[in-house]
Amino acid sequence: MNTKPYNPNPVDTSHVELSDELLELVERMAKHVHEVWAATRIAQGWTYGPERNDAARKHPCLVPYEQLPEEEKAYDRATSQETLKFIMLNGFEITHKNKNTL
Repeated sequence: MNTKPYNPNPVDTSHVELSDELLELVERMAKHVHEVWAATRIAQGWTYGPERNDAARKHPCLVPYEQLPEEEKAYDRATSQETLKFIMLNGFEITHKNKNTL
């Protein structure tokens, strides 16, 4: 086992700006991130509980995205936003073919 302290060193994406269209995508991605997380937890036998209880596999965030507390939504948004910025910083372009899907 590694005994050295872990010092995270994420790529600095603070200078990457997302267009208004991509900011709309962030919210859709955040909801999807939550759905994937929830589906994984449920598949592992977790169910909703008003308080987190790892031993009983209960979690208060096993609810639809729209019912999450704002701080949980903010976490999913930040993950989505940082992912998009990282993709762009690495030279990829994100294009939108069908404006009716946003």
